[in-house]
Amino acid sequence: MKKKYIVTLMEEERQMLQEMLSRGKAAARKLMHARILLKADAAAGGPAWEDQSIAEALEVGRATVERVRKQFVEEGMEAALERRKPRRVYERKLDGDGEAHLVALACQEPPEGRSRWTLRLLADRMVQLEYVDQLSYQTVRRTLKKTRSSLG
Repeated sequence: MKKKYIVTLMEEERQMLQEMLSRGKAAARKLMHARILLKADAAAGGPAWEDQSIAEALEVGRATVERVRKQFVEEGMEAALERRKPRRVYERKLDGDGEAHLVALACQEPPEGRSRWTLRLLADRMVQLEYVDQLSYQTVRRTLKKTRSSLG
């Protein structure tokens, strides 16, 4: 099968990768990706190993070799060596106002028939009072821990 992403390193890039490996002062993942790029180098004077041979020699999966080559060709050297930052953006359920309502609620007397508030009771009450559309008890736990509020 013909390779779609062919790694061709320039002399400076090859030297930089070899220096990084000789120092050995980088994350294991980064060093492994550097080894993969050096073995996959199809430029003049490069070994141009097959993916399966690289995978066996370095004891990684073939998909890892393919992924590193693809990242190098599409995004460059830095992207192939460094971890990618998460692309997802997590929207917070409770903003500052919601946190204030939660803490105020936790400081109030617990519901009838209860000796104290539970995390699930607080989450359910926040939804009942329509401060949020839904709320996990884990979000309540993290918020109260962050604000150093105690339920006891």
